[in-house]
Amino acid sequence: MNDRPENEAQHAQAVWLANLRQNLISPVSAIVGINELLQSGAGRLTLDEVASDLDRISQATTELKALVDQLLHPDTALKLTISGNEGVNRLRHDLRTPMNAIKGYSEMLLEDIDDRNAGGLEADLCGLLEHTDALLKHIDNLAPSDKAPDEDTKVPDTSLDTAAMFASLVQSMQPLAPITDTGAPTGKILVVDDVEANRDLLARRLKRDGHQVSIADGGYSAVELLSQHPFDLVLLDLMMPDINGFDVLARLKADDTLRDIPVIMISALDEIESVARCIEAGAEDYLPKPFNLILLQARISATLEKKRWRERERHFLEQVETEKQKYKDLLHSILPQQIVTRLNGGETTIADRYNDVTVLFSDIVGFTEMSANLPPAHVVYYLNRIFSDFDRTARELGVEKIKTIGDAYMVAAGVPNGREDHAEVIVEMALRMLDQVEALNLETDYPMHIRIGVHSGPVVAGIIGSHRFLYDVWGDTVNFASRLESTGTPGRVQVSEATARQVGHRFEVSEPVDTRIKGKGQVRTYYVTQRKTAVD
Repeated sequence: MNDRPENEAQHAQAVWLANLRQNLISPVSAIVGINELLQSGAGRLTLDEVASDLDRISQATTELKALVDQLLHPDTALKLTISGNEGVNRLRHDLRTPMNAIKGYSEMLLEDIDDRNAGGLEADLCGLLEHTDALLKHIDNLAPSDKAPDEDTKVPDTSLDTAAMFASLVQSMQPLAPITDTGAPTGKILVVDDVEANRDLLARRLKRDGHQVSIADGGYSAVELLSQHPFDLVLLDLMMPDINGFDVLARLKADDTLRDIPVIMISALDEIESVARCIEAGAEDYLPKPFNLILLQARISATLEKKRWRERERHFLEQVETEKQKYKDLLHSILPQQIVTRLNGGETTIADRYNDVTVLFSDIVGFTEMSANLPPAHVVYYLNRIFSDFDRTARELGVEKIKTIGDAYMVAAGVPNGREDHAEVIVEMALRMLDQVEALNLETDYPMHIRIGVHSGPVVAGIIGSHRFLYDVWGDTVNFASRLESTGTPGRVQVSEATARQVGHRFEVSEPVDTRIKGKGQVRTYYVTQRKTAVD
């Protein structure tokens, strides 16, 4: 819970101070800003003839700003509320002195503007007079005078509207849970202020610094513009009549598409609580009115630079994620998904025994002689074509490609994920491989033939290597399948008796053939001839 005014007098003082700030700060900020533009314009035009008068205007402006800064200090406000009309009358007297100087020298410059070749300063001089007159009216309206003004000259009292805005702002500024962090650079800046003079003056300054500037006259229009156009920065007034700046800030930070846009709050309220609540709600920075131009430029530059670094960081993180995904895709193309998961889980040694696995070996007949008679590019082209077809078929059937060795191709089913139909799916793979080779032969001048051997039994499977991982299988089943391939007939699929028993219900199998296998002697093998036709 935050401490709130303990009694009505304290609350009334806060409202009075907010009203005083709101009524005085806008014209004073405009006067200070236009004076800076006048000084800059005169310097570019080298108008030495008007320099002395502009210096007097600048000196009076500095004095006026110092008086207003002193006035807006809470201790001074308290004294004014205690002293009543006497204190307010003294305040009006003190403020009029520098304003009379500003007004007098500006009028003299305007009278002689053509003779002094200072036509380029006319618009700013008129603006200076306009805002000085507005400030004089606000000073006259600070408290009831001894004599009631005429109806025609009476200035509308906006203290009730300002008090309402202040009350709305205080209500909005409830403590928020901290939001997790979430040449000079230029950017697209949105200026949000309900006072036209403040908007225009700030926009002119920012455009002069090379920024692209859009303006909004209130909270609703600001939210609408932000939803329609991209911005690099928002300069947001705190006290506005439709939606106060704090509520606008809260809406931006609650929107996933807008929350990364940095916001600098600008307000006549400079209490620590106001600053803390805005920073807590996600504001990048906070500037009290009237703001120092150099400080404003520095904070805008720092905020834009910080935003660019965040964008670079986000870009680099996206690149890192892209590279990580490439690594994952490459790893998955080399190793089974289950094995990748186990490696990522921290396993360093992966070795498993499987009792029911079917292994297939294939080899291109006469490939060594053919490669010797073909250009290297043709050799690689043919191998790539045929092995790419084999890879696609392996993915379709869900069998595991183990490796290629030269023109030899090896797959297995039942590792690393067990399946009951491991023998059937491998024989289906073998027949499709024969069909693919025959189809390729129709397109080339160098027909090829392959031998295929298949055997079912137990294996050991695991990862070997620490630099280039390889998932491999070992055991007598692997050796037997390799021997069946080497002793088989080109264009046919030779299977062991163990495999033939498991696939006979689905495929036509030849009569047994006595085959001598190295290390096994004379064994019975079979040839798969075709798929069985389904019977209704």
